Amino acid sequence: MEAVETVVESVDSTSDAHVSPALTEDELFDVLSNRRRRYAIHFLKREDAPVGIGTLAEQIAAWENEIELHAVSCAQRKRVYTALQQIHLPQMAEAGVIEFDDRSGVVEPTIAMGAMDIYVDLVEGRDIPWSGYYLGLSVVGLAVMTAAWIGLWPLSTLPDIALGIFMFVTVAVFAAAHHYHMTRQRLGRTEKPAEIHYLASDSDSDSDAPTAGNR
Repeated sequence: MEAVETVVESVDSTSDAHVSPALTEDELFDVLSNRRRRYAIHFLKREDAPVGIGTLAEQIAAWENEIELHAVSCAQRKRVYTALQQIHLPQMAEAGVIEFDDRSGVVEPTIAMGAMDIYVDLVEGRDIPWSGYYLGLSVVGLAVMTAAWIGLWPLSTLPDIALGIFMFVTVAVFAAAHHYHMTRQRLGRTEKPAEIHYLASDSDSDSDAPTAGNR
């Protein structure tokens, strides 16, 4: 399995009046740097309601281990529960994206979280990032226009409007594919986080030694 690079593509806070003053860009990117916190945000944005920490831990454990919810073991659930309670939820609450009551164990998304559109760009080892596709498209377009300009057959036989339509349709198809891809990568949009499909079956979460990205 190739390594997976997870990058925050964009964070759009559409209404500054609704964003907590404690929420800074650095804090937000720090929150998103951890897979379990991204999973938590995905679940909370999808539910858009207060949830118990036990429910949240169980769902994250299922996603981490790529199993159904009913198959999550007590050990898997407890490992995630402890990490959420001691590390992740307090950090997310401090950043202003959730409200967390440690006594009742209730986690609630804030207005700040609801106002954000968060896209996570996942690039597998052999994959080409979208910037590479657009660069390639630019090179192809330049080659086509150059060939038509110097009179190479069969491009020299086509009217200018045909070449223009070809380039317009090509760019439109790429843009539509990119838009669909990014919509699928939006946290809270799909049933499962998109990055699950990029992870090895032996997830780091099953390791006895927790990593910095999934502790």
